Amino acid sequence: MEDEITASESGQRWDPAKVGARWQQELERAQRYFKSWHDRCVKIEKIYLDQQSDQTSAAKRRFPMLWANTSVMQPAVYARVPQPVVERRFKDAQPVARIASEIVERNLAYTGDEADIDSIMRAVRDDFLLCARGTVWLRYEADFEPLDMGVQPSDPAAAHLPESLPGEMGGAQPEAISDERVCIDYVHWSDFLHSPARRWKDVTWVARRVPMTDEEMEKRFGPEAMASRAPEGTAGNKGVSQAERLENEGKTHVWEIWCKSENYTVWIADGSPVALEVSEPPLDLTHFWPCPRPAYGTMSTSSLIPVPDYVYYQQQCDEIDLLTKRINKLTDQLRLKVFYPSGDGAISPAIEKAMRPENDMVMVPIPEWAAFTDKGGSKAVVTLPIDEVQKVIVACMSARKQLIEDVYQITGISDIVRGDTQASETATAQRIKSQWGSIRIRDRQAELARFARDIIRLAGEIICDQFQPETLMLVSGIKLPTMAEKQRVEMQMQQMQMAAQQAAMRAQQTGQPAQSSPEMAPPEMPPQLQQMLGQPTIDEVVQLLRNDSIRGFQIEIETDSTIEPDEDAEKQRRMEFVQMVGGFMQQAGAMAQQSPMLVPVMVETLLFAARGFRAGRQLESTLEQVGAQLSQAASAPKPEPQPSPGEMVKLKTAEVKAGAEQRKAELSVAEAEIEHRATVEQARSEMAAQALQQIRGQQFQGQQPAYQ
Repeated sequence: MEDEITASESGQRWDPAKVGARWQQELERAQRYFKSWHDRCVKIEKIYLDQQSDQTSAAKRRFPMLWANTSVMQPAVYARVPQPVVERRFKDAQPVARIASEIVERNLAYTGDEADIDSIMRAVRDDFLLCARGTVWLRYEADFEPLDMGVQPSDPAAAHLPESLPGEMGGAQPEAISDERVCIDYVHWSDFLHSPARRWKDVTWVARRVPMTDEEMEKRFGPEAMASRAPEGTAGNKGVSQAERLENEGKTHVWEIWCKSENYTVWIADGSPVALEVSEPPLDLTHFWPCPRPAYGTMSTSSLIPVPDYVYYQQQCDEIDLLTKRINKLTDQLRLKVFYPSGDGAISPAIEKAMRPENDMVMVPIPEWAAFTDKGGSKAVVTLPIDEVQKVIVACMSARKQLIEDVYQITGISDIVRGDTQASETATAQRIKSQWGSIRIRDRQAELARFARDIIRLAGEIICDQFQPETLMLVSGIKLPTMAEKQRVEMQMQQMQMAAQQAAMRAQQTGQPAQSSPEMAPPEMPPQLQQMLGQPTIDEVVQLLRNDSIRGFQIEIETDSTIEPDEDAEKQRRMEFVQMVGGFMQQAGAMAQQSPMLVPVMVETLLFAARGFRAGRQLESTLEQVGAQLSQAASAPKPEPQPSPGEMVKLKTAEVKAGAEQRKAELSVAEAEIEHRATVEQARSEMAAQALQQIRGQQFQGQQPAYQ
């Protein structure tokens, strides 16, 4: 591989000539590895298709055993479109993971509808039943449109600058993704190759062959691709049938190769010594391959070369065809052959007229009746006996029937699968036969279900890694806010709260009562904004989807069963779920009234039981929301019970009496206070009068004469 890596002046990392020479050898080696299987599948497909042609000759008639068995197995192994179900791997309450799961699930459903996954799975099913291998190829496509920046150049001369100046004003106009999709391509069994290996995990490269017209090659690889195309690479002269050669006319077979060991992809025309393109893988997938592990039929542990089922009963089919041809030939001999004498005048023409096939009933006159009776009358006509031929036909049909039963035993197509039963059998016996009759085909059903699951997982991985946030929301119909929008709303609410707090502080400083003006009231958030703030942002969802380590254990992608559903069983499961929920709610309601603290435990118990039912998957989110509301309501303080009208009258009377007593007590207190104040004033007056009298007595004694 070191010889293939170059550092040329043009900046190419790989040498197309050396890479092309190597991969032509690898493709030829893989074609030799699968040659015996390829030739066998070509014969089987020819038998399957030729049995539908006109077989008028008895020597060419065949019993359509392969077509009949395939028609029975087709609806048995695949009957309906796989429905993606994206869930959290762990059933815990994580809103980001829940929204991400729902977005991916809706995108996968839309991708399956657009890619017509049903027709793709049916084609894979037919290859699986006929050739024991079927596969598909996934790719990512995006449409671009010029991005309008909304800025006009200030210098008119700048608009005429060369586009080859990166980063300058005259550079190429930026583009934006206008549409993107995941394409699922069916790959015919003869157009798929991989490196020889014993196990799929040991495969080092996979390749698919794509017929491309000259216009498609020039658009994809440029004009130089037409010059490097080899003459033997033209697909118009290739094909096992005239129809296939007409389909490939004017096209070139181009191999798309993904090499895991060297971590690159190669495009090379069939027979061309030079690679058309060598580049790094356009998709960064977990298991590298853009295709799931093929749907394999019968295989051994020594190689990945499958064995078609027809091989195991081909000899019985050949014997059935031989007996069918023999029966048809013997049936042609079941004719009435008559011998009669000739040359007897009018007698011979009369016998010929009577034995003509178009004469159902005829009366023939015989002129020479005496001569006719002399020769024995009716005994003159001798017929060839056909009893032995009839016995041989019956024996051949019995032997063919036994061979057909042997084929049914080999393939596992039992009588219950074919719809045969006996009127004397009970319903239980028929149900047991139905369960055991399909046990031989369960592996095939599981293999196609696994294949459909791998397709959806690959598509989900591409969607998580490549799709833009706008595409995810547009396809899913789920509108989520961005981180910037959420931060803007939170900032506005914080500003409103700060304004209300400042108004309250100013009112407190001025002595105004709180909440006296509307601007001082705390801001109320609208319900739309509350809902938006409660949702995760699209940035958080995309971050989860882009992170492989987190996405791997938080999101699990599965598919519904792809076989024909049992309607009675589905109804029974739904009825069991409804009965379970109804009985639980009836018992839990009484317990919740007595012990409200047990409501959260009851809610978790109900969710635990509902997650075990397949039918309860659709109601899980609704049950979680209702359970959260019930838990919140149970934890909230209970309001005081409202009194009855009689109690209300008593309460009002008691309130009136209490008010009267209170007013009486207040009046008594006021009267006592008045009396106390009057007593105090009187005492003060008496004390003042006594003091005044003492002062006057002292003054009078000082004014008397001293003659004594």
